[in-house]
Amino acid sequence: MASRKIKSSEIRQLTRYQVHPESLEICLAAINEFVAYVRANEAGTLRYEVWQERNDSTRFVHVFVFRDAEADRIHSESAAVKKLSSILYPQCLAPVEFIDYQHVVSKI
Repeated sequence: MASRKIKSSEIRQLTRYQVHPESLEICLAAINEFVAYVRANEAGTLRYEVWQERNDSTRFVHVFVFRDAEADRIHSESAAVKKLSSILYPQCLAPVEFIDYQHVVSKI
């Protein structure tokens, strides 16, 4: 069985939030535009996924992995993050929650 060695410099984070139902379409458009930017411009962002809760489409989770602290900084300081935040945050029912994780084990 092959396993992927996880580099200790990788930064793993999860973000959770819920938006107002009436803003769902605007938020989804902003999320899609943002992830397209990340895909095209952030080589140091190794993983960026957005998940929408099946039973409540207003709830989201973003899962991301950065190669290192510099990649995290570049991402966090980008104009794209500022644009997404300016659209998304006012639509949230509560503050966006950011949680840092360390890798334990996986099957990838």
